[in-house]
Amino acid sequence: MTSTKVKDNGKDEQRFRGLAPAISLSVFAFVIYVIHRELAQLHLRDVIAGVNAIPVSTLLVAVVLTVLSYWLLSFYDRLALRYIGKTANYMRTLFTSFIAYAFGHNLGFAAFTGAAIRYRLYASAGLSATDVATVSGFCSLTAGIGFATLAGASLLVEPAQATSALHLYRGWAIALGCILLLSVASYLIWGLKGLRDFEFRGWVLKSPGARIVIPQFALAVLDTALAASVLWVLLPSAANIDFLTFAGVYAVACFAGIVSHVPGGLGVFESVIILALPYVERDALLGSLLAYRAIYYVAPLFVAACVFASQEITGQRTKIVSLARTASGFIAPIVPQVTGTLVFLGGFVLLLSGATPGIDARLADLKRVMPLPLLELTHLAGSVIGLALLILARALFRRLHAAYQITRVVLVAGIGASLLKGLDVEEALFLTFVLGVLWLGRNGFYRPSSILQIRFTPLWIASVAGVIGFATWVGVLAHRDVSYANELWWTFALHGDAPRMLRAALVVSVLGVAFIVTNLFNAPRPTPRQAMEVELMRAETIVATASQSIAHVALAGDKRFLFSDAGDAFIMYQIAGRSWVALGDPIGSQGAQEELVWRFRELADQQGGRTVFYEVSANLLPLYLDLGLTPLKLGEEARVPLADFSLEGSARSSLRQAHRRAQRDGAEFDVIAKDGIDVLMPTLQEISDAWLAEKATAEKGFSVGTFDPIYLEHFPIAVVRSEGKIVAFGNIWASAGKEELSIDLMRFSAEAPRSAMDFLFVELMLWGKTQGYRWFNLGMAPLSGLERRPLAPAWHKIGNFLFQYGEHFYNFEGLKNYKEKYDPMWEPKYLMSPGGLALPRILADVSVLIAGGAKELIRK
Repeated sequence: MTSTKVKDNGKDEQRFRGLAPAISLSVFAFVIYVIHRELAQLHLRDVIAGVNAIPVSTLLVAVVLTVLSYWLLSFYDRLALRYIGKTANYMRTLFTSFIAYAFGHNLGFAAFTGAAIRYRLYASAGLSATDVATVSGFCSLTAGIGFATLAGASLLVEPAQATSALHLYRGWAIALGCILLLSVASYLIWGLKGLRDFEFRGWVLKSPGARIVIPQFALAVLDTALAASVLWVLLPSAANIDFLTFAGVYAVACFAGIVSHVPGGLGVFESVIILALPYVERDALLGSLLAYRAIYYVAPLFVAACVFASQEITGQRTKIVSLARTASGFIAPIVPQVTGTLVFLGGFVLLLSGATPGIDARLADLKRVMPLPLLELTHLAGSVIGLALLILARALFRRLHAAYQITRVVLVAGIGASLLKGLDVEEALFLTFVLGVLWLGRNGFYRPSSILQIRFTPLWIASVAGVIGFATWVGVLAHRDVSYANELWWTFALHGDAPRMLRAALVVSVLGVAFIVTNLFNAPRPTPRQAMEVELMRAETIVATASQSIAHVALAGDKRFLFSDAGDAFIMYQIAGRSWVALGDPIGSQGAQEELVWRFRELADQQGGRTVFYEVSANLLPLYLDLGLTPLKLGEEARVPLADFSLEGSARSSLRQAHRRAQRDGAEFDVIAKDGIDVLMPTLQEISDAWLAEKATAEKGFSVGTFDPIYLEHFPIAVVRSEGKIVAFGNIWASAGKEELSIDLMRFSAEAPRSAMDFLFVELMLWGKTQGYRWFNLGMAPLSGLERRPLAPAWHKIGNFLFQYGEHFYNFEGLKNYKEKYDPMWEPKYLMSPGGLALPRILADVSVLIAGGAKELIRK
């Protein structure tokens, strides 16, 4: 299963980003309505009684089944690694799988999924982002097989009970069961027979073979059955449902929770179970569901965080300082995901605690030592701190140092508020644990950006709004027996839980809306600025000694510069979205290249950007790979050796004819020195404007120069005259040491001879040959030179398709054929980037940067 999808679907992605949170919140709201209707007459004390009614022996059985289920999940990863032909130590696999599933089961949004954790922990084992995406996809497919098998078997073997539990007609139930089992059977046959690869929308699914598909099926069914049995043993005796029937209901409930995108399927899963078992007492059933949620979801999350933070510590027997340092270094790579999730969960716990009644005995103890106003204040402060933790979690994911400092203070305040508002020792212990994990991973927060500059994604805003809404609903549900009145807002009493809940809900809602509105209207990221004059002067000095002709594009003034400490080399770059795009290899001293590349990587990372190197050569690929970047072949660059260049011979007959045709039409070639450009500038401007108007295009940028008199005055100009009048021109990039010659802008008027382009290139190459230059650079032919073999990477297949059929948008094949006439040597050019799921956005950012804007990108 490999990712190949690189086509820019920006508009569709924006629509989905706007629609997904709305759908998620709508599903969540509907679920809350369903549960509220079903539990209208239920009280919190009845639910607690239902939990207490579960025997301890039953709880222990559920714990054992949970342990077995998570242990089997580790073999999902083992099979997935075998599928992609990679290996990893089993303890690492077990550790990674447990951490990923513990976090992934509890949180459903993309920022919280186990894929990021897998990537961080598997990267040291040699797995790329694509490998990790394939492993995650394989594990998801395996889980789907288990759900489909159990649900299908339940619908066919026990249609009467299944139809009653799922409220389906018998015929529809049997048909659905057949479809599910046939789907699984089709996959098994396809996998066993080793049939051809299956491709869907840019993803390729390779046939796994019998050594993988058989244990995959067995694991999927066994693990799903174990997970279902955890809840089944916890059900009250009145449920009276056999395991096979319940397994089908459980599979449907899990699937509904997954597709809803609600974090952890919270509420969605419970709704399906409640609706499927209408004859069971609601308090007892909800008690079983809460026990299941605690045992199968919350407890593994807590254990995973503990194991994650202490694995290295427990494996060492040295001094405590050394242990702390070891643990800190171990968890640093994924500390943003872990701490961000735990802090978000801590905020959720505080909001939920503020919405539910306190324990009377503890409140009575507080009454003896604490005045009522302080109790009221700390209760309100606890809810506000919970909201602050939800917001800070986002900043922790971005590794901001300020977020780390503030979160430490807020967690300490939260611990104090938990104890002072009701002696909530459990909350305080959990927040203390989160604080410890945060401290161990302190080295992972180093970015200097401001928290206020972070733009919250629609999905994160939806998650914060969902948590606030859920906590408020729980508060209303817990205090449903209270007669609400206007004076309730101003009632202050030791056991006034309902007034405290109302005040906290109002304050948190107002502050939450205020923050979200402020964030939406927050100033966007600083727009890319042009280089300062002093920077251009420094760059010009280095360009004068550079052997690459592309170094001259630095003088266009539309890029930023990162100079080496010695001032003898630089990287030219610009920012588009979150992509920090460097153009080409570092310019200048070769000894400074490694230093510059690493500094650029660190600078982009500190600002939360993606490091991208565009149009780099193969010579420095090992260095870029050391940075953790993934190569993507863009095409090939054509370089003509000038020492042997001539128009003689049959291979150059077409060039010879085009050159002579232009001469017959009156074409004359000349090179104008830099000091003679001023007087020609009005003529050149007129030709450039007419050319742009005829092509119905705007000036490009970044990788090429633009028509700017200040920029053009840096270069000699090659011109073509017809009847003494300039009809075509191009500015010449000439590298130091006469290593390479190239042409940047090429503009023609309507009066230019038909073969003016060939004439200009040929004459400039002959001129360069007489001047002693070694190479003439014709520039890159995009998407050329990609492999056409059946086993070639998917990007090569997509690129070859565009190369062959994309003539309407860009003359890929025509450009390659045109440059081929000069018999050049082709050298590959690459894009180095984080790759993986971020690649489509990176390609879009680079395209917008080169086009000069989003509007210019779609102009022909």
